[in-house]
Amino acid sequence: MLENVLPARRITIIDADTPPQKLPWRNLVLAREGSENWAVAFRCPCGCGKRLELLLIKEAKPNWSISMSKGEKPTLHPSIWLKAGCNSHFWIRDGKVFWV
Repeated sequence: MLENVLPARRITIIDADTPPQKLPWRNLVLAREGSENWAVAFRCPCGCGKRLELLLIKEAKPNWSISMSKGEKPTLHPSIWLKAGCNSHFWIRDGKVFWV
């Protein structure tokens, strides 16, 4: 519910092949080496705090794609579905979480 009133999530881009151990509470971190995006990491938006690290390289299975709109608001594809723990299933579009 707070998702509707809080500002859109932003993305921080770092030059590395893996995201840092410490993640921001709401925003995403994109690990990029050269021009290649490797992974995006963030905390589960349900509030459980679980660290989510999604691979962006096409050789990985599964993998996600990321795009950014104005203001660096991230969109991830496909959805994120945690089949253990909190069982969250959601999309991130233009920096907002949409629950499935």
